[in-house]
Amino acid sequence: MKRHPAFFILTALSLVAAPLALAHPGHDGHELTWDFSSGFSHPLFGLDHLIAMLAVGLWAAQLGGRARWFVPAAFVTVMALAATLGRSGIAISGVEQMIAASALVFGLLIANATRLPAWGSMALVALFAAFHGFAHGTEMPATAGSITYGAGFMFATALIHAAGVGLGLRTNRFSEKITKAAGWAIAGCGVVLFAV
Repeated sequence: MKRHPAFFILTALSLVAAPLALAHPGHDGHELTWDFSSGFSHPLFGLDHLIAMLAVGLWAAQLGGRARWFVPAAFVTVMALAATLGRSGIAISGVEQMIAASALVFGLLIANATRLPAWGSMALVALFAAFHGFAHGTEMPATAGSITYGAGFMFATALIHAAGVGLGLRTNRFSEKITKAAGWAIAGCGVVLFAV
């Protein structure tokens, strides 16, 4: 029986998703500094954040036009605003579930090459960005340098989005099937993230 390439990508990503999902600064209680470098590393070493942010870039590349820039910009902007809310001590339930849902939803959008109007795409990523930002803000202690830490995770997020856009544009040039397979793999990781 011949397997679809997405099956292998999905299997590989699912195997690494569970142990890495929460293995990043702030989740293990071993954060020693809260400066630009720790803020920058936070999205890079948390698979939950990394997958969703890369997916935003891939989807933005699929959407094309001005959405390539507006959709990631909406994510970064709302994420930064939500981080300030998270740092204020306000409690919101279901944050980790919504972060997992973001990977699932973005993956399905990519896999199905779903095209929404620019405003709809921006609103959707903004919704999920609020939960990612809230998680970043909640993990910061009151003594943290919020401006430098925040600048770090915003810069890293923008770079991950840009990498996703670049990857999406490149793979779309060769075959839309590759991008769609990546979408299925991302959606699969979202499912795994619900279980951790």
